[in-house]
Amino acid sequence: MSFPPLDIDLAGLRGRLTPNFALDAITWFRVGGPAQALFQPADEDDLALFLERLADDIPVLVVGVGSNLLVRDGGIAGVVIRLSAKGFGSAVAEAGDRIRVGTALPDKRVAAFALEQGLSGFAFYHGIPGGMGGALRMNAGANGGETRQRLVEVRAVDRKGRRHVLSNADMGFTYRHTAAPDDLIFTEAVFQGEPADPAVIKAAMDEVEAHRERAQPIREKTGGSTFKNPPGESAWKLIDAAGCRGLRIGGAQVSEMHCNFLINTGGATAHDLELLGETVRARVFATSGIRLDWEIKRLGLPLLGGAVEPFLGT
Repeated sequence: MSFPPLDIDLAGLRGRLTPNFALDAITWFRVGGPAQALFQPADEDDLALFLERLADDIPVLVVGVGSNLLVRDGGIAGVVIRLSAKGFGSAVAEAGDRIRVGTALPDKRVAAFALEQGLSGFAFYHGIPGGMGGALRMNAGANGGETRQRLVEVRAVDRKGRRHVLSNADMGFTYRHTAAPDDLIFTEAVFQGEPADPAVIKAAMDEVEAHRERAQPIREKTGGSTFKNPPGESAWKLIDAAGCRGLRIGGAQVSEMHCNFLINTGGATAHDLELLGETVRARVFATSGIRLDWEIKRLGLPLLGGAVEPFLGT
Protein backbone atom coordinates (compact mmCIF):
# COMPACT_ATOMS: atom_id res chain seq x y z
CA MET A 1 0.00 0.00 0.00
CA SER A 2 1.16 3.55 -0.73
CA PHE A 3 -0.27 7.01 -0.09
CA PRO A 4 -0.49 9.98 -2.47
CA PRO A 5 2.16 12.69 -1.95
CA LEU A 6 1.50 15.56 0.44
CA ASP A 7 1.84 19.19 -0.62
CA ILE A 8 4.28 20.60 1.95
CA ASP A 9 6.40 23.73 1.61
CA LEU A 10 9.95 22.68 2.54
CA ALA A 11 11.68 25.99 1.77
CA GLY A 12 14.08 26.91 4.56
CA LEU A 13 13.63 23.64 6.42
CA ARG A 14 16.73 21.65 7.34
CA GLY A 15 15.08 18.37 8.26
CA ARG A 16 14.32 15.40 6.01
CA LEU A 17 10.89 14.52 4.58
CA THR A 18 10.49 10.96 3.26
CA PRO A 19 7.24 9.97 1.48
CA ASN A 20 5.73 6.52 2.10
CA PHE A 21 8.27 5.63 4.77
CA ALA A 22 8.13 1.95 5.82
CA LEU A 23 7.37 2.10 9.54
CA ASP A 24 7.95 -1.62 10.07
CA ALA A 25 11.65 -0.79 9.81
CA ILE A 26 11.59 1.30 12.99
CA THR A 27 9.04 -0.47 15.21
CA TRP A 28 10.14 -3.23 17.55
CA PHE A 29 7.35 -5.53 16.39
CA ARG A 30 8.63 -5.14 12.81
CA VAL A 31 5.09 -4.92 11.43
CA GLY A 32 2.81 -2.25 9.99
CA GLY A 33 2.26 -0.17 6.89
CA PRO A 34 3.95 3.06 5.77
CA ALA A 35 3.70 6.63 6.94
CA GLN A 36 2.32 8.90 4.24
CA ALA A 37 5.35 11.06 5.03
CA LEU A 38 8.03 10.89 7.73
CA PHE A 39 9.64 14.17 8.83
CA GLN A 40 12.84 14.24 10.87
CA PRO A 41 13.46 17.83 12.05
CA ALA A 42 16.99 19.09 12.52
CA ASP A 43 16.22 20.72 15.89
CA GLU A 44 13.45 22.44 17.83
CA ASP A 45 13.54 25.56 15.60
CA ASP A 46 13.16 23.37 12.52
CA LEU A 47 10.28 21.46 14.11
CA ALA A 48 8.48 24.68 15.06
CA LEU A 49 8.82 26.12 11.55
CA PHE A 50 7.59 22.89 9.95
CA LEU A 51 4.49 22.76 12.18
CA GLU A 52 3.76 26.46 11.75
CA ARG A 53 3.79 25.98 8.00
CA LEU A 54 1.94 22.64 7.82
CA ALA A 55 -1.69 22.81 6.66
CA ASP A 56 -4.24 22.30 9.44
CA ASP A 57 -5.94 19.40 7.66
CA ILE A 58 -2.81 17.22 7.58
CA PRO A 59 -2.72 14.86 10.59
CA VAL A 60 0.47 14.79 12.68
CA LEU A 61 1.72 11.92 14.81
CA VAL A 62 4.96 11.53 16.75
CA VAL A 63 6.83 8.24 17.13
CA GLY A 64 9.93 7.58 19.18
CA VAL A 65 12.07 4.46 19.14
CA GLY A 66 9.03 2.34 18.24
CA SER A 67 9.14 0.07 21.29
CA ASN A 68 5.63 0.56 22.68
CA LEU A 69 3.89 0.88 19.35
CA LEU A 70 1.74 -1.25 17.05
CA VAL A 71 1.25 0.29 13.60
CA ARG A 72 -1.65 -1.24 11.72
CA ASP A 73 -1.06 -2.83 8.33
CA GLY A 74 -2.62 -0.01 6.32
CA GLY A 75 -0.14 2.53 7.63
CA ILE A 76 -0.57 6.08 8.94
CA ALA A 77 -2.08 8.92 6.91
CA GLY A 78 -0.52 12.36 7.26
CA VAL A 79 2.89 13.22 8.68
CA VAL A 80 4.74 11.10 11.19
CA ILE A 81 7.41 13.05 13.04
CA ARG A 82 10.45 11.28 14.44
CA LEU A 83 12.92 13.32 16.46
CA SER A 84 16.55 12.59 15.60
CA ALA A 85 19.26 11.70 18.07
CA LYS A 86 21.43 14.44 16.59
CA GLY A 87 18.91 17.21 17.18
CA PHE A 88 17.09 15.91 20.27
CA GLY A 89 19.42 13.41 21.93
CA SER A 90 21.60 15.56 24.18
CA ALA A 91 22.19 15.14 27.92
CA VAL A 92 23.60 17.97 30.05
CA ALA A 93 24.24 18.27 33.79
CA GLU A 94 22.89 21.42 35.45
CA ALA A 95 23.25 23.05 38.85
CA GLY A 96 21.26 21.68 41.75
CA ASP A 97 21.74 18.02 40.85
CA ARG A 98 19.59 18.33 37.75
CA ILE A 99 19.97 16.93 34.25
CA ARG A 100 18.52 18.27 31.00
CA VAL A 101 17.88 15.69 28.28
CA GLY A 102 16.52 15.67 24.77
CA THR A 103 13.43 13.57 24.22
CA ALA A 104 15.00 11.37 21.53
CA LEU A 105 17.44 10.07 24.14
CA PRO A 106 16.77 6.41 25.04
CA ASP A 107 15.61 5.85 28.62
CA LYS A 108 18.55 3.53 29.22
CA ARG A 109 20.97 6.29 28.23
CA VAL A 110 19.36 8.66 30.76
CA ALA A 111 20.07 6.13 33.50
CA ALA A 112 23.67 5.81 32.31
CA PHE A 113 24.18 9.59 32.18
CA ALA A 114 22.79 9.99 35.69
CA LEU A 115 25.25 7.33 36.86
CA GLU A 116 28.09 9.29 35.25
CA GLN A 117 26.96 12.36 37.24
CA GLY A 118 26.63 10.41 40.49
CA LEU A 119 22.86 11.03 40.66
CA SER A 120 20.38 8.47 41.94
CA GLY A 121 16.68 8.13 41.18
CA PHE A 122 17.02 7.07 37.54
CA ALA A 123 18.00 3.38 37.75
CA PHE A 124 14.46 2.30 36.79
CA TYR A 125 14.99 3.80 33.32
CA HIS A 126 17.72 1.22 32.75
CA GLY A 127 15.01 -1.38 32.25
CA ILE A 128 12.60 0.56 30.01
CA PRO A 129 13.04 -0.02 26.24
CA GLY A 130 11.89 3.37 25.04
CA GLY A 131 12.80 7.03 24.55
CA MET A 132 12.25 10.02 26.80
CA GLY A 133 9.43 11.44 24.68
CA GLY A 134 7.39 8.31 25.21
CA ALA A 135 8.37 8.20 28.88
CA LEU A 136 6.90 11.66 29.35
CA ARG A 137 3.74 10.89 27.39
CA MET A 138 3.11 7.64 29.31
CA ASN A 139 4.62 8.47 32.71
CA ALA A 140 6.85 5.46 32.10
CA GLY A 141 7.92 3.50 35.14
CA ALA A 142 9.37 0.22 36.34
CA ASN A 143 10.86 -1.36 39.44
CA GLY A 144 9.12 1.08 41.76
CA GLY A 145 10.10 4.28 39.92
CA GLU A 146 8.05 6.58 37.68
CA THR A 147 8.81 9.55 35.45
CA ARG A 148 6.66 11.89 37.50
CA GLN A 149 8.86 11.35 40.56
CA ARG A 150 11.85 13.02 38.88
CA LEU A 151 10.47 15.50 36.35
CA VAL A 152 10.92 19.24 36.92
CA GLU A 153 9.79 20.72 33.59
CA VAL A 154 9.28 19.94 29.92
CA ARG A 155 9.74 21.95 26.74
CA ALA A 156 7.23 21.29 23.95
CA VAL A 157 6.01 22.53 20.56
CA ASP A 158 2.31 22.50 19.67
CA ARG A 159 0.57 21.82 16.34
CA LYS A 160 0.81 25.51 15.39
CA GLY A 161 4.55 25.64 16.06
CA ARG A 162 4.26 27.55 19.33
CA ARG A 163 6.71 26.80 22.18
CA HIS A 164 5.62 25.83 25.70
CA VAL A 165 7.25 25.05 29.04
CA LEU A 166 5.25 22.77 31.35
CA SER A 167 5.86 22.12 35.03
CA ASN A 168 5.45 18.71 36.65
CA ALA A 169 1.99 19.80 37.84
CA ASP A 170 1.07 20.94 34.32
CA MET A 171 1.69 17.42 33.03
CA GLY A 172 -1.15 15.97 35.13
CA PHE A 173 0.54 12.61 35.57
CA THR A 174 -1.40 9.51 36.53
CA TYR A 175 -0.59 5.83 36.04
CA ARG A 176 0.85 5.44 32.52
CA HIS A 177 -0.77 8.68 31.42
CA THR A 178 -0.30 12.42 31.19
CA ALA A 179 -3.05 15.02 30.86
CA ALA A 180 -0.83 17.25 28.69
CA PRO A 181 -2.55 18.12 25.37
CA ASP A 182 -2.16 15.43 22.73
CA ASP A 183 -0.85 17.87 20.13
CA LEU A 184 2.25 18.78 22.18
CA ILE A 185 5.53 17.36 20.94
CA PHE A 186 7.96 17.14 23.84
CA THR A 187 11.48 18.23 22.89
CA GLU A 188 13.45 18.51 26.14
CA ALA A 189 13.02 17.76 29.84
CA VAL A 190 14.71 18.65 33.12
CA PHE A 191 14.92 16.06 35.90
CA GLN A 192 15.90 16.24 39.55
CA GLY A 193 18.41 13.75 40.89
CA GLU A 194 19.94 13.04 44.28
CA PRO A 195 23.69 12.65 44.91
CA ALA A 196 24.70 9.09 45.73
CA ASP A 197 27.62 6.71 45.63
CA PRO A 198 28.06 5.59 41.98
CA ALA A 199 28.66 2.03 43.18
CA VAL A 200 25.22 2.00 44.84
CA ILE A 201 23.60 3.44 41.69
CA LYS A 202 25.36 0.88 39.50
CA ALA A 203 24.20 -1.96 41.75
CA ALA A 204 20.59 -0.79 41.40
CA MET A 205 20.95 -0.65 37.61
CA ASP A 206 22.49 -4.12 37.53
CA GLU A 207 19.54 -5.49 39.48
CA VAL A 208 17.12 -3.90 37.01
CA GLU A 209 19.05 -5.48 34.13
CA ALA A 210 19.14 -8.87 35.82
CA HIS A 211 15.40 -8.77 36.41
CA ARG A 212 14.75 -8.02 32.73
CA GLU A 213 17.05 -10.85 31.65
CA ARG A 214 15.27 -13.30 33.95
CA ALA A 215 11.67 -12.29 33.37
CA GLN A 216 11.20 -10.62 29.97
CA PRO A 217 11.59 -11.76 26.34
CA ILE A 218 14.01 -8.95 25.53
CA ARG A 219 15.54 -10.70 22.51
CA GLU A 220 12.21 -11.19 20.73
CA LYS A 221 10.30 -8.88 18.39
CA THR A 222 8.00 -7.41 20.99
CA GLY A 223 6.49 -4.09 22.03
CA GLY A 224 7.09 -4.29 25.77
CA SER A 225 4.28 -4.62 28.29
CA THR A 226 1.03 -5.04 26.37
CA PHE A 227 -1.58 -4.16 29.00
CA LYS A 228 -1.66 -1.84 31.98
CA ASN A 229 -1.83 -3.39 35.43
CA PRO A 230 -5.38 -3.01 36.79
CA PRO A 231 -5.57 -1.47 40.29
CA GLY A 232 -4.31 -4.01 42.79
CA GLU A 233 -3.67 -6.65 40.11
CA SER A 234 -0.88 -7.84 37.81
CA ALA A 235 -1.87 -8.10 34.16
CA TRP A 236 0.42 -11.08 33.55
CA LYS A 237 -1.14 -13.07 36.39
CA LEU A 238 -4.64 -12.45 35.02
CA ILE A 239 -3.51 -13.48 31.53
CA ASP A 240 -1.84 -16.60 32.85
CA ALA A 241 -4.91 -17.55 34.89
CA ALA A 242 -7.03 -17.17 31.75
CA GLY A 243 -4.91 -19.84 30.04
CA CYS A 244 -3.34 -17.49 27.52
CA ARG A 245 0.35 -18.19 28.09
CA GLY A 246 1.76 -19.29 24.71
CA LEU A 247 -1.52 -18.57 22.85
CA ARG A 248 -0.96 -17.98 19.12
CA ILE A 249 -2.77 -16.33 16.24
CA GLY A 250 -0.89 -16.46 12.95
CA GLY A 251 2.67 -15.36 13.62
CA ALA A 252 1.75 -13.62 16.89
CA GLN A 253 2.17 -15.30 20.26
CA VAL A 254 1.70 -14.54 23.94
CA SER A 255 5.19 -14.94 25.38
CA GLU A 256 5.86 -18.14 27.30
CA MET A 257 8.39 -16.26 29.46
CA HIS A 258 6.20 -13.27 30.42
CA CYS A 259 2.60 -13.42 29.29
CA ASN A 260 2.03 -9.65 29.33
CA PHE A 261 4.29 -9.53 26.27
CA LEU A 262 3.16 -10.28 22.73
CA ILE A 263 5.84 -11.37 20.29
CA ASN A 264 6.20 -11.59 16.53
CA THR A 265 7.52 -15.11 16.04
CA GLY A 266 8.22 -14.32 12.38
CA GLY A 267 5.74 -13.37 9.67
CA ALA A 268 3.15 -11.86 12.01
CA THR A 269 1.01 -9.00 10.79
CA ALA A 270 -0.23 -6.12 12.87
CA HIS A 271 -3.68 -7.67 12.47
CA ASP A 272 -2.41 -10.91 14.05
CA LEU A 273 -0.97 -9.04 17.03
CA GLU A 274 -4.00 -6.83 17.62
CA LEU A 275 -6.42 -9.77 17.25
CA LEU A 276 -4.33 -11.77 19.72
CA GLY A 277 -4.38 -8.90 22.19
CA GLU A 278 -8.15 -8.52 21.95
CA THR A 279 -8.57 -12.28 22.35
CA VAL A 280 -6.52 -12.11 25.54
CA ARG A 281 -8.67 -9.24 26.82
CA ALA A 282 -11.84 -11.24 26.17
CA ARG A 283 -10.53 -14.34 27.93
CA VAL A 284 -9.32 -12.38 30.95
CA PHE A 285 -12.70 -10.68 31.25
CA ALA A 286 -14.49 -14.04 30.96
CA THR A 287 -12.40 -15.61 33.74
CA SER A 288 -11.94 -12.66 36.13
CA GLY A 289 -14.47 -9.97 35.23
CA ILE A 290 -11.53 -7.54 34.86
CA ARG A 291 -11.08 -5.43 31.73
CA LEU A 292 -7.48 -5.04 30.66
CA ASP A 293 -6.53 -1.73 29.04
CA TRP A 294 -3.92 -1.60 26.29
CA GLU A 295 -0.60 -0.05 27.27
CA ILE A 296 0.84 -0.46 23.78
CA LYS A 297 -0.28 2.34 21.46
CA ARG A 298 -2.15 1.02 18.39
CA LEU A 299 -2.08 3.49 15.53
CA GLY A 300 -2.98 3.79 11.89
CA LEU A 301 -5.33 2.17 9.41
CA PRO A 302 -6.18 -1.50 8.91
CA LEU A 303 -6.07 -3.01 5.47
CA LEU A 304 -9.44 -3.26 3.76
CA GLY A 305 -11.57 -5.74 5.71
CA GLY A 306 -8.86 -6.16 8.34
CA ALA A 307 -10.20 -4.08 11.22
CA VAL A 308 -10.08 -5.74 14.63
CA GLU A 309 -13.19 -5.06 16.65
CA PRO A 310 -12.61 -4.60 20.39
CA PHE A 311 -13.84 -7.73 22.12
CA LEU A 312 -15.14 -5.71 25.03
CA GLY A 313 -16.51 -2.73 23.16
CA THR A 314 -13.74 -0.46 24.55
